[in-house]
Amino acid sequence: MILIVGLGNPGGKYRDTRHNVGSEIIDELNLLNLRNVVLAKPRTFMNESGKAVKELLKKHRLESDDLVVIHDDIDIPLGKIRIVKNRGAAGHKGVESIIKEINSQNFIRLRIGIKPEKGKPKNPENFVLQNFNKKEEKILEEVIKKTVQAVEVFLKEGLERAMNEFNK
Repeated sequence: MILIVGLGNPGGKYRDTRHNVGSEIIDELNLLNLRNVVLAKPRTFMNESGKAVKELLKKHRLESDDLVVIHDDIDIPLGKIRIVKNRGAAGHKGVESIIKEINSQNFIRLRIGIKPEKGKPKNPENFVLQNFNKKEEKILEEVIKKTVQAVEVFLKEGLERAMNEFNK
């Protein structure tokens, strides 16, 4: 069994923000008929994600290498995704929380780019809590579709195949 967690913040106030991309992708994955997969959106705030993930792993008797985390990434341009395994948090507070709580970084991450064309903003903490503009929303729709495809390829054909196909 695989646990796929989409990171975000709870509540309507944050629903369409950049930081909730992971949660949005879980909503799309919920429309599929995935076997041997648990989909989850922690109801904790981003910086507390690790507590929820630790409980989910325990509840389903899974290990860190059964975990896939989908999250926004301000270091990757909007429209791009990167699939990585066994890597540090690179400053992402939600991922830091998970690594700390489960005492491992040996899990898969789908890093969803949110960096604007102009480059990384001076105040990333505020930027990630803003909504996408109309132009960005169109790009986001496509990257969500691409991420769902990446998850399907990973589940059917393995991590290496998904990385080769989608890390471009």
